[in-house]
Amino acid sequence: MKFDFTEDQHEIKRTAKDLLAARSTLEKQREAAEAGEYDLALWAELADLGWPGVAVEEAFGGGGLGYVELAGLLEEAGYALLNGPFLSTAICAAAISEAGSDSQKEEWLGRLASGEATGAFGLEGEIVPDGASSDVVVVAAPDGSSARLLTGEGAMPALQTIDPTRRYGIAEGELAEGEEMPGDVAAAIDLATVLVSAELVGVCRRVLDMTVEYVKDRKQFGRPVGSFQAVQHRCAQMLLSTEGARATTYFAAWAADSDRERLPEAASLAKSAASKAGVEVTASAIQAHGGIGFTWEADVHWFFKRAELDAAFLGSSGEHDRRLTALLSS
Repeated sequence: MKFDFTEDQHEIKRTAKDLLAARSTLEKQREAAEAGEYDLALWAELADLGWPGVAVEEAFGGGGLGYVELAGLLEEAGYALLNGPFLSTAICAAAISEAGSDSQKEEWLGRLASGEATGAFGLEGEIVPDGASSDVVVVAAPDGSSARLLTGEGAMPALQTIDPTRRYGIAEGELAEGEEMPGDVAAAIDLATVLVSAELVGVCRRVLDMTVEYVKDRKQFGRPVGSFQAVQHRCAQMLLSTEGARATTYFAAWAADSDRERLPEAASLAKSAASKAGVEVTASAIQAHGGIGFTWEADVHWFFKRAELDAAFLGSSGEHDRRLTALLSS
């Protein structure tokens, strides 16, 4: 059996990587983050290419592809530390596709797929990426028992976090406002969990590449620091964690497309691995960069901050470990 992307999926990832390498450089991301802004021109370009609606049904104006393709785009977005509402809009569209009523799908999916509207998704009482600045927000009960659809920018309070590359809101307490969503809320949470895991995989890949490049060039005692065994061991562990997160995430994306019965355990397996990897790999990258890794001028701290917030979003590794235990023992 071949465990690999199709040629079309490879091409989607290659095209995304090349585009973001040219249009979403770290210099541009730093500039936007320090200004507290999004690169709206880039967001418009990605919307024109159909990125937000890749996994939305064609009947609603989407690309009609799958969650493996969307995960591939989000992995490359994480690699580029893309700022903007791509992740939040994509997971909102997934949530409405799964949990929305027919009228909610008709009203919002086409607009989200085209980038005309931006969206967000989160759990009650937790932080929500772009929750305070989106046109539509889906807020779900953590146990997947219910969800509500809120409309209008400012649907929830803004929250300042350690991550200036993204805007956040907070779904304070139990939200009684908004429209009820009659569909499969638990599946919506699982899909969102898979997609944020994909972004974390991209973050891990990027800091691993940055670290390997740095330790090959940085010299100490007349030799590259990458020649020291302790540094080699750290980089090897970073690679192991990254590849583990990548494998589990794409298994979960495959389950989302092809085997929904396995999606709950696959989503928690992916988020557990990706959350652990995101925190550990980015922290190791800072350590491997030595004294410069702790400075504002170094780029690795941007990835560390993104990873910390993504790792907590929709459940930490510990929470998903406990969910996995419950699922497998039932």
